[in-house]
Amino acid sequence: MGKAGYYIRSMRPLQWSKNLVVLAALMFSRNLFNPEMALRSLEAFGVFCLLSASIYIFNDVRDYERDRVHPVKSGRPIASGSIPRSGALIFGVLLGLGGLVLASLLGTGFFRAGLVYYFLMIVYSLGLKNAVVLDVLIISIGFVLRAIAGVEVLKAIQPGVLISPWLLVCTLFLALFLGFNKRRHEVTLLSEEAARHRKSLDDYTVEFLDAVIAVVTAATVIAYSIYTIWPATVAKFNTAGLIYTVPFVVYGLFRYMHLVIVKHRGGSPSEILASDVPLVVDIILWLVVAGLVLYTS
Repeated sequence: MGKAGYYIRSMRPLQWSKNLVVLAALMFSRNLFNPEMALRSLEAFGVFCLLSASIYIFNDVRDYERDRVHPVKSGRPIASGSIPRSGALIFGVLLGLGGLVLASLLGTGFFRAGLVYYFLMIVYSLGLKNAVVLDVLIISIGFVLRAIAGVEVLKAIQPGVLISPWLLVCTLFLALFLGFNKRRHEVTLLSEEAARHRKSLDDYTVEFLDAVIAVVTAATVIAYSIYTIWPATVAKFNTAGLIYTVPFVVYGLFRYMHLVIVKHRGGSPSEILASDVPLVVDIILWLVVAGLVLYTS
């Protein structure tokens, strides 16, 4: 692989799937088949791919030594020495500046959300990632900011598009679910070496994480279930049919927990969501059923 390939790998393209949260507003505002709105949302998705790639590179440069003791992360381009840290840092800064410039072209609201996300993630990389619980909470807020950005980019075209508080709540709890499951995987995988890789892992235990994951899982299911039958939701979509998507959410959460706890996976949520066939099928079925409910009611 040439240098260019290593630089592309340093952007972690497989993890860009996290930015699909930006497209949630497009689907739930029922503008999925509106060419102008769809194109604008895809542009917003692209901007967040640049911003998140910049953060990944910045984080990998800072964690160079710690990543070298990780059985998986040690193979990343920066940790393995495939690309110099100085060159990677310059590349990351250019990606971030480019992303912010493009964000400014997609509306003030979107730019603000992107800017807050970018600097919050930088602060996270500089120290907040070492604060137990707060580390996962900050990452989860990053997902919420993506969801807000997805709404804001549509509002620049259609001011009537509003932010649903339930979209934010469900996004927050789902992100917390993924984040704490990832921490559980790291604690069990790294064992005594966990603290060397990330300081906050020294304050996590499997028992604590199992308790937190149980709470967050229940909160996610309850929040999503209430959203589907909430009067404002039923009035907006002229149907209570979204309730039929709840089983897919329940199965998806439990399947993911099974992969983390029983199969000892979970280091990369993006890889799990893209590679586990039952989970992929479940997500597709949720999209199909939700789409039919939203666009045929």
